[in-house]
Amino acid sequence: MSRAPDTPTYPDLEKPVQFLKGVGPKRADLLKKLGLLTARDVLYHVPHRYEDASTLQKIASLEPGMEASVVGRVVSKGVLPTRRGLRIFQAVVRDDTGLVECSWPGQPYLDRVIAKGDLLILRGPVKFFHGRQLQPREFVTLAREGEAAEEEGGTIFPVYPATEGLTHRQVRNLIAENLDDLLRGVPAEDVLEPEMIERAGVPPLARAIEAMHRPQSLVDAENGRRRLAFEEMFFLQILHAQSRHRATVERPGIAFERKDFLVRKLFKALPFELTGAQTRVLREIGADMASTRRMNRMLQGDVGSGKTVVALFAMLRALENGYQAALMAPTEILAEQHARTLLKLLGDLPVGVTLLTGRLGARQWREAVYRIASGGAGIAVGTHALIQDAVQFDRLGLVVVDEQHRFGVKQRMALSDMGKDADVLVMSATPIPRSLALTFYGDLDVSVLDERPPGRQPVRTALRDQSALPKVLAFVREQVQRGRQAYLVYPLVEESEKVELKSATEEYERLREVFPDLRLALIHGQMPGDEKDRVMRAFSAGETDVLVSTTVIEVGIDVPNATVMLIEHAERFGLSQLHQLRGRVGRGSDESYCILLTSGPEAAERLRIFAATEDGFKIAEADMRLRGYGDLFGARQSGLPTFRFADLEKDVELLRIAQGEARRIVELDPDLARHDRIRTALEARFGERARLFHVG
Repeated sequence: MSRAPDTPTYPDLEKPVQFLKGVGPKRADLLKKLGLLTARDVLYHVPHRYEDASTLQKIASLEPGMEASVVGRVVSKGVLPTRRGLRIFQAVVRDDTGLVECSWPGQPYLDRVIAKGDLLILRGPVKFFHGRQLQPREFVTLAREGEAAEEEGGTIFPVYPATEGLTHRQVRNLIAENLDDLLRGVPAEDVLEPEMIERAGVPPLARAIEAMHRPQSLVDAENGRRRLAFEEMFFLQILHAQSRHRATVERPGIAFERKDFLVRKLFKALPFELTGAQTRVLREIGADMASTRRMNRMLQGDVGSGKTVVALFAMLRALENGYQAALMAPTEILAEQHARTLLKLLGDLPVGVTLLTGRLGARQWREAVYRIASGGAGIAVGTHALIQDAVQFDRLGLVVVDEQHRFGVKQRMALSDMGKDADVLVMSATPIPRSLALTFYGDLDVSVLDERPPGRQPVRTALRDQSALPKVLAFVREQVQRGRQAYLVYPLVEESEKVELKSATEEYERLREVFPDLRLALIHGQMPGDEKDRVMRAFSAGETDVLVSTTVIEVGIDVPNATVMLIEHAERFGLSQLHQLRGRVGRGSDESYCILLTSGPEAAERLRIFAATEDGFKIAEADMRLRGYGDLFGARQSGLPTFRFADLEKDVELLRIAQGEARRIVELDPDLARHDRIRTALEARFGERARLFHVG
């Protein structure tokens, strides 16, 4: 039976790219370099920037010192050698008002790219060099000689990612030639509900894609991007919402009553007042613990913001209801420090704190395991030793995990299973911008401690050139002679022939000659765990004056007597990493210092941002803005997809809306049984990862 002639034919977006108009086998091979294998790939190959021809200047108006954008035809071109051997590509470009010489020093290959008669958009500074000269930072070929030129005014030109053998212009022409057919392949019924699209303030999918490829204005293109950004953030938040539902709803929780006989005593015994942020967060945690749902919350706070005190109040709420609490830390030293801190805070309160680490002798181990199993240990503090099969809790009600990202996937799974119904509170001392927290911890409810307790001394931060090293080392000696201790941090473990950076091992040997009368020690990540542990214990005990280190000390123990943090080649570190290192000092009552040594001015502005504030959240946001979220906190190693369309710096509100919509849907329909289109699209996007996502 023949199909009616007026029945529309919708192209198969999964067909190979070579069957699109203007492609063929040879060009298909070039498109593969861009990851374009199917018609769908071409449809979603959106511009990475736009040239707005409505903001162009006329050539006759160009003056030295201005930043200019012009459109003109190439009337002549060539490569000029210089006396120093530098080859300069030059082209003379004309519009209807005059001529201007354009120069690209050191780029003679452009002679093969730009042809006489090409119509170009050029953007760059105008300089005076034997007359006016435009030095383009970038250019776009709009048309070849003899081709019909696109309108030169009031037009937005999309600039696509290209590759060798396939220019921006060729990609733009290919997409323009196929766009109408490709758009007919977009389902008429949007995968997102119309009401959701309206609440997010974004256009339907087909209109959004067309707006990105064929924008009427830059606002039009941006609205298209926001729709695609919202969609990819929404589907990630669906995974988070399902993971959260499994953790908090599908597993029964404990409704902890507010009894306050321990909490009130701790509150009265504290030698300081809680900050407003601590009080707010305690209310959030209290509401979670009172609910029949399991708490699955992250407590985020900068160094010194008082996370441990907040966690202790939560643990006492569990104890008041006849349950136990467990606090798990990534290292033995941190676990021991937590145990000491809890005992100090508890004072005379009748609460048993038991420490369980691998350092315990056989008899001590058996006694600790017995106290945990019998209920004698109200609070168990330990490392991953807490999740061994031999350790059984009598009645575990709350699990607190410090720096949970430092545990492996299997350990995190075991942690969540430590108590069948136990509430979970994870703590992080790494400040994370709100957008990153929503992205990478969207399955958790997040509480933020954004105030520092009064009385904590700021760390004085100084930025110095490498030439100041002798004076800085003299300052380190002065501090040690006053009874203080110092960290000296380097970016490498061992000397490298590839990069001219100082290494910790090399500098350790040199510093032993500089400070023959001081007690020095070396620590780095390649040392065996027990040796690192021994070195840190000695430094903590005051048996070492100067600790030479790599970033292995980034998250470590409190050494109140350490007052100097010297970081060489500071430009090699991210701002958030520098902030964590600076957090190692300023933990006592003495004035503390963080000194950044740099070997060049290129990172000065970035480091000045760091030196100007101790607010970890502001620093993290600046770090994300400067480096991109993918390099921040190992995001690219997280297993989550990187975003193609979303910009986490400017899409925070859109991300918040996406999370709210995802949680609303999953709350009513956890398995998406009544949301076929969303379920199908989710599986298409993530495949097997969608089923494994909740693990970690």
